[in-house]
Order: sequence, then structure tokens, then C-alpha cells
Amino acid sequence: MSGLVLRLAGPLQSWGERSAFTAVRDTAPFPTRSALIGLFAAAEGIGRDDALLDRYDDLRLTVRVDRPGIRVIDYHTVGGGFPKARTAATSGGSNKGAAVITRRHYLADAVFVVAVSGRDQTVNRLAQALRRPHWAPYLGRRSCVPDEPFVLRSHIEDPEAALRCEVPLSRSTPAGRGGDTVDVEFLYEEPPPAQSIPRADTLEIYDVPISFSPHARSHRMRHLYKSVEQLPRTLAGPQHTLMRRLIDYAHTEESA
Repeated sequence: MSGLVLRLAGPLQSWGERSAFTAVRDTAPFPTRSALIGLFAAAEGIGRDDALLDRYDDLRLTVRVDRPGIRVIDYHTVGGGFPKARTAATSGGSNKGAAVITRRHYLADAVFVVAVSGRDQTVNRLAQALRRPHWAPYLGRRSCVPDEPFVLRSHIEDPEAALRCEVPLSRSTPAGRGGDTVDVEFLYEEPPPAQSIPRADTLEIYDVPISFSPHARSHRMRHLYKSVEQLPRTLAGPQHTLMRRLIDYAHTEESA
């Protein structure tokens, strides 16, 4: 087993919890498994109708919440001011005849770092695809482009340990607040060891993809274990040094 480390950051992110098109397009407060598997599949050139999702079953995803972001809502219209034939299409083969109005939720200024663990063969294949993606990655919606550096490490023996001890935190330490640690939220797919993490809240979320087909999307439930852990304060630092620290961390692998 090995893994890779991804940093999901950008002006906007949106991790939808509902697959059906509704007037309100919500977002989960963290990257969903469905969205991350979709990102991997797109990088590998796997289409929505391709039944190849079992190739990701062995992956274990751990999310570190560096910045939860601020929820914003976009009032969004599609197909307004046109003749009926040029408005949004309906499932029956006609057209709406008027604008489609939606309210789309986003996370602004959020940052998540994801440890992706799996078999060496799977991790190596994903690392190559993410370095040279078939389709460009995005953070939940095509308009949400990720910042660089995106792939922090393409091969690491223990990516979860790296989240706790090595990967720079995308936050500033509050001025005047002492102590050697900073509280950071984690989300695990497996129960964390009780001896090191005494308390973890259990969540149920329906985000394991069974099919991405536009006409037959389906998901099943998984458990998540949310905890708050104390990380070394040295992982955080002045905001103006963050990008240099991230680039240095990412380049350490290339120069090794």
C-alpha cells in the first residue's frame, strides 16, 4: 500500500450531495467520495457511461480540512430571452420556453488536503493520470478550477501520516495565541485508532458512486469518522510564505 497527496484549493468549490437536477444545487462541506472518484475517472479518460468504477474500490480517502471556506449562493439562469426552440431542453424532447432558474451553492476560499491510499498499481496509475489528465480536473463543477500545486506528492508510503506531520497547513496562526499545536479537522473512511484519537463523530453520507450515467446515476451510503486533531503549529505560518512552503514540499519528491 502507498498513496498520493492532493491539495484542493481555489476561489470556489462545490461538492454536490444530490445527483438529480434541482432548483437548489447544494454543496457538502467537504469533498465527497463521488466527486473525487469522478475526478480520477476524468483524469484517466473514463466516460460517464463506462462501467469501470470498481477500479477505485480499493482506494481509501482521508480529508484534512485546512480551511472550511464560506458558503456563497449564486443566482443562476439558463436559456432566458430566447425563442422557445433555443431555451433549455426537457426530458421529453421539447424545450422549456423560459429561463431555468437555479441557486447554486459554493464554498469560497476553502482548502482541503486529501490523502489517497491504495494498492501500488492503482496509485501509480492515478499519479500518471493526474500529472497528465485526459480531461482537466475541477473542484466539483467545471467552473471551479483548482489552484497549483494540485498534486503535492504522487507517491508516498504513508499519506495519512504526511497530513499530520509534513504537509504545510493552508492557514495562518492567530497572532498572540501560544501553544505548540493547532486544531485541525479530519475525515476518515475507517475508524481512527482510539489510543491516538479518543473521540470521533460518525457521519452517514450517500456518496459512493455506483453509476455516473446521466440517466441512471446512483450512490450508496458510507460512514465517515470526523475528528479534531492537534497538529504541530510549525505546519502553519505566515500567509505570505504559504505558496513557497507548498512548492518546496511538492518539489522535494521531484528532487529526491
